[in-house]
Amino acid sequence: MLPLRLVRGSRPLVQLRRLLVAAASAGSGFLLLYVLAEATAVPAGSFPRLLWALVPLAATVQFAVAVARTDPATRPRDGLDAAGLGPVRLTLVAAVSTAIACALGGALALAAFLHLRGDLAGLPFDGAAARLLHADRPLPVAAALTLLALVPLTAATATALALRPRPPHSGLAPQTGVPWGVALTACGLAALAYARPAGAAVPAGCVLITVGLALAGPGLAYACGTLVQSLRPGPLRLLAGRGLQEEAPRLGRPLGVLCAVGAAALTALALRGQGETVTPLGPLTGPAAALVALCAAGTLLFSAVEARQARSAQRAALAGLGTPGTVLRTAVALRAVALLGAAAGLGWGVAQLTSLALTR
Repeated sequence: MLPLRLVRGSRPLVQLRRLLVAAASAGSGFLLLYVLAEATAVPAGSFPRLLWALVPLAATVQFAVAVARTDPATRPRDGLDAAGLGPVRLTLVAAVSTAIACALGGALALAAFLHLRGDLAGLPFDGAAARLLHADRPLPVAAALTLLALVPLTAATATALALRPRPPHSGLAPQTGVPWGVALTACGLAALAYARPAGAAVPAGCVLITVGLALAGPGLAYACGTLVQSLRPGPLRLLAGRGLQEEAPRLGRPLGVLCAVGAAALTALALRGQGETVTPLGPLTGPAAALVALCAAGTLLFSAVEARQARSAQRAALAGLGTPGTVLRTAVALRAVALLGAAAGLGWGVAQLTSLALTR
């Protein structure tokens, strides 16, 4: 009951974030149901399609975790321990709240899917996509509910793991993930080079590249901070560079995932220019790609919001020392330009290598 009361009593902006999570969950659930309907009609090739459908699910889970980390209800406050709301209980509250938002999205996805198939009559656009969703074949109810349960269960588990209480200074240096990230990216490119066009190795290679870039992302962000404050920096570049180095563990992984999404988009454009079409999910490939891109961008945005919340005490201290507000805003803009520039360059380079691997 406590998570429901916190969800109901939150501010409108927090409720909007949870509605965005529900919308992303609805999109992922709809794609999973579409893959299930395709498997009932065309069983051949259903496993690669399921792997491709798990990509939007992973992006949705990452977005849900980023939203949960910025939720004010999950932040420890004075007096909550005495009321029985310690760090462990707050983590449980965050996991349940995330599961509720994702379950709401799954219910909306099921209702929309059945309505577009024509199974729910009496509303506009009833049966508008009956042919696309294979309304002539029965939908396995148990399989549909199992697939829809994947999103809330995975998101709740990931949220609990991300917000679990940890000892201070328990994280590794950002640069430690770079060698592993490079190795996984190379493995992903090798898998793409030797994969069949419609085989399961293609989504597996893309996943390896994404994980590799996510592992290398913190090191990339830390290197950007080092470059910003190199060569006799002034106070502005020092402030931007040091802040970027501190935020590297928090912003690096979403930045790496966004690089992977950008590389995939550039690769698809390059393949289309050569006359090859990439439609692993059929007509819903475009909406699935848009969902992944929006979730990746939203994750980076909310990670930046979390970093801003973590640095609120430092901003207040700098403002108390008389630092002009324009200096703080310019430092933030400089950090953003450095990160996005590095992400664009890395994404372009990975896209070139991916295009070569797929058109060998």
